[in-house]
This record gives sequence, C-alpha cells and structure tokens, in this order.
Amino acid sequence: MTAGVLGTTAHRDSPTARVAAAYRRIAEVDRPEVWITLRPEHEAVADAAEVERRLAAGETLPLAGQLVAVKDNIDVAGLPTTAACPEFAYPATVTAAAVARLQAAGAIVLGKTNLDQFATGLVGTRSPYGAVRHADRPELVSGGSSSGSAVAVALGLVDIGVGTDTAGSGRVPAALHGIVGIKATLGIIPAHGLVPACADYDAVTVFAKDLDGAVAAAAVMAGPDAGDPRSRAWPADVRFAAPRTPRVGVPRAADLAVLADDYRDAFTRTVAAVSDSGIETVELDISPLLDAARLLYDGAIVAERYAAVGEFLATRPAGADPTVAAIIGAAASTTGPAFAADLDALTRARADAAVLLGDCDALLLPTTTEHPSIAAVQADPIAINRRMGTYTNFCNLLDMAAVAVPGAPTAVGDSFGVMVVTPAFGDQVAIDIAARLSGLDQAPLLVGGGVELAVFGAHLRGQPLHWQLERIGARFAGEIRTSDAYRLTALDTVPAKPGLVRHGAGLGAPILGELFTVSRAGLGGFLAELPAPMALTSIELADGRSVIGFACTYDAALTAADITEFGGWKAYLNAAN
Repeated sequence: MTAGVLGTTAHRDSPTARVAAAYRRIAEVDRPEVWITLRPEHEAVADAAEVERRLAAGETLPLAGQLVAVKDNIDVAGLPTTAACPEFAYPATVTAAAVARLQAAGAIVLGKTNLDQFATGLVGTRSPYGAVRHADRPELVSGGSSSGSAVAVALGLVDIGVGTDTAGSGRVPAALHGIVGIKATLGIIPAHGLVPACADYDAVTVFAKDLDGAVAAAAVMAGPDAGDPRSRAWPADVRFAAPRTPRVGVPRAADLAVLADDYRDAFTRTVAAVSDSGIETVELDISPLLDAARLLYDGAIVAERYAAVGEFLATRPAGADPTVAAIIGAAASTTGPAFAADLDALTRARADAAVLLGDCDALLLPTTTEHPSIAAVQADPIAINRRMGTYTNFCNLLDMAAVAVPGAPTAVGDSFGVMVVTPAFGDQVAIDIAARLSGLDQAPLLVGGGVELAVFGAHLRGQPLHWQLERIGARFAGEIRTSDAYRLTALDTVPAKPGLVRHGAGLGAPILGELFTVSRAGLGGFLAELPAPMALTSIELADGRSVIGFACTYDAALTAADITEFGGWKAYLNAAN
C-alpha cells in the first residue's frame, strides 16, 4: 500500500492542518480518476474550522479531523450524485444517514469518488470518468465497484473511505491494496441516501488503513435509521466477542482451484499462520456457498438491479457503460415465477449455510482470486469480473458479515487479502478473529449496547465455568474490585465456587473479580439457569460504580468458610494448593 501523509499526524495536527495536508497530497499524486467531485479546499477548511470550534466548546468528537471520501452513489448534501453516469446526476439535498453520522462525529468529507457505474462490477474500470488505477501499480485494476474510495485511502488522501458492497465491492478493493474493508451485517449501517444496486442486498461499507480505524468509523455509522426500512439494530443475543480459541472453517483444496497460483500459495501460508496463532482451523466443503453466489448475477435476483436503474438505462444515455448496461438490461425479461424460485433457493441456501458452519465460529476465505491488469479486464470484462467475485458474491445473499484484512503477501511481496465471514450479527466475532490475524493485542469494539456483568469465582477466566461466558460471546472488560462492603466465602458446591455477600460499608474488604460485557439475552439466560444459592444483584465497585454481578444468599454464606482475607477466589485457590 502506498504511504501517504495522513495517519502519521492524525492525533497531532489540527483538523484545518490535516485538510491542507490532504489537498497538497491530492495535488502531489495527481490521480484525477479517483474523484468525480472534489470539494474546493476552502469549503473543507471551513468544515474543519467548525470541528475545531465544536471541540473548543467541549464537544466529544470521536472522529475529529478524520478525512472522508464518499463513493458517488451515496448522497452528500450540496454535491451531485452521479453513480458514475453523467446523465443520471442529481443534486443531493440531504446527506445519507451513515455519512451524516460521520460528520456529526467530527469527520470532514473531501469529495465524491469514482466507481464501477451503478455499483455494478468488481474491477474499477466501468466508468466514463476513467478507469481507477491501482494505487501502487497503475497498470493493474484497483478493484471495484468502490474503487475511488479504496484508492483514496491507499494513497493516503483520506482516513476513511465510504463504499458500498453488494457482491464484494467493499472487500475486493481492500484486498488488492492491503487495507481493511468492513462489510457489516446487512442493515446495521443504514442504506438511507444510497442509489440502490440490489436494494435487498446492498451494504454501506468502510475502508481504512487499519482495523482500528475501520471499526471506529463503522461503529459511528451503525444503527437503525427511519429513512431505511431495511436497517436493523443489534439483536438482544448479539455476541460481543469470539471465543479464546476460535474454530474457523477454511475451504478444501477443490474449492480453491479458481485461485491464481500466487494467491493459492499466499492463502496456504495465511492459514498456516492462523493455525500457529492458536486458532483452530477445519477444512470445509464450501461448494454450496459458491453455488448460491451464482444467483446474484446468473439468476433472477439481478432483476433488483433492473428495478433500480433499468428503465433509466433503457433510454440509452450516452454515458452508460456498455458492460453495465448489458448486465442490467438483460434482467428486463425476468419473470415473477423465476424471481420467486430464486428467493426459495436462497432460503434453502441460508439453511444449508447454517448447517455448514455448524460448530465453526467463522469462515476464513480468500477475498478474491487474482489481480488482473486493466488491459486484461478491458479485453475480457465479464469473465474476469465474475471470477473475482467467487468468494464474495454469496455473503449478502446469505445474510453474512465479513471483514477483509491483509493476509500473507504473495511470494513477490504483492498484497493478498482474506475475509473473516460470519453469520448475520456475528460482526464482532469476525473483528476479533481479524484482529488476531492482524497481530493486534486487543480488538476494537463495533457492537453497541450490552450489560456489564461482574464475576468472582467459577466464571473467571481459566476457571471451570468460564465456558458459559464464552458460549454467549461475553467480552472481557477488565479486572475489578468491590468496595469494602463485601465478604467472600467458599461454598460447598460442585464445581467449587465462592459466595459474595454484602455486609455493609467497612464490614468487609475489596474483593477481586472480572468484568464482562454480555448481551441482554445472555444475561437473562444466566438468570434463568442460576442454581441455588447463587444470585445476580447490584454490586458496588471500589471506583463507585454499580454493576450486576454474582453473589450468594446470606444463609448459604453463614455455613461456609470465610475467605475474605485472601481478597479473591484465585488467591484462595492458589493458597489452598
């Protein structure tokens, strides 16, 4: 990935200084095909000054001064939306919900980026505004359809690239540039303000140079919006973490046959590194997923693309890309029964996918199959594009989430990308595993909500009931101590566990425990299955907070040995051994 001026000073320079540096960088790289509309510098500087004013007024802005490039099929008020077709252009009067949330968090939009027309393609060449060249090797494709946004990040022009992903457009360009692409569960980031490609399967996505930056942006963008009837909230049983030893499915050799030789070698080395890191890998037959992927373009589902822009393209606008027009125009004859049959096939494929993943936490897949030249794609625009979507096309059809991160580079040092793919709402599991692949000590948090749960005994990490927390996707949030109002006893149970009881301020001692974030449904499950004499109650911590935590009934503590002097369950166990 090309190094840029942004990122190295993100936390030191003022927003106005960062904007000025970005425009200098834009002039330096001289890549006009990246942008369809680049805002005048003075407008972006004015936005940056407003961010500085808000900061001075005491606002908390998690993305203050972060610079954003927005794919030009997403509305930004005051700028035209073209979807890479000049005749389609209209002036946007309202900013898309996801972009507006970035701006509310202090981010600054620099402009609108080029794309495969109407978000139809994975190559970045299907645009009358020019083929978007790869950031480092301009003779190669950049990947599409979110080509401009990805290249803007890779060149160091912006911090955040906003794209879309129906068939892989938010992941393939990330793989080709060695950056990160997040395609959340459908609807988690609202599609309000998006020119639809396939409305039921479109996702607004994020590019960034690293996982922390991508998740920070996605977390701001996430959440239901009244303007998008397909938007969704995190469910009550959402998982907040992957298990300590995740089980990850990888394709069998037969399902990797389509990979170019250098990509197959890089994927083999990536899987070996994953196994060496302590993640369990298991080989799976993913052919049912690959079969389902063909429904996106080869079946009646493509009629959704015609419903979006087919009538417009039927007017034969001069700026229409011939490949895009042919793909969408062919769907005009799709019949209702054929569409219904493909919906039924998708329902069955989703059920098959659930069985396939079974006891796996995620899939690890190559993001794409090869890195072709622009000349090769222009000579064969359909077959290469189709091949490049082999592993991405099924994700939205089957309601799955995916995080694209760099894998092991090819033997000659070129970028190679992999995806961590999970069922719907498994986004945090995918991020946690992707963090392991990226060598991060701690994974950033995307999922919102949840409840804090304090544990003091058998549910501590390394203790016999900790698996119950892993089963519900609990996330470790740190060690804690109670106030001095508590005493600890050793209960006569199997497995052995302590009982925490409140006696009153100054009548006990601080007791060491651990805090976890759990889903509300997970907490309810604990409560429903809680054995006597255990209880869940409000626990007062040494820092003054109150959280829900494990305690025991007072009568059970009366007949148990008092072990308060040890200050915690693990210390007591160590002393007993």
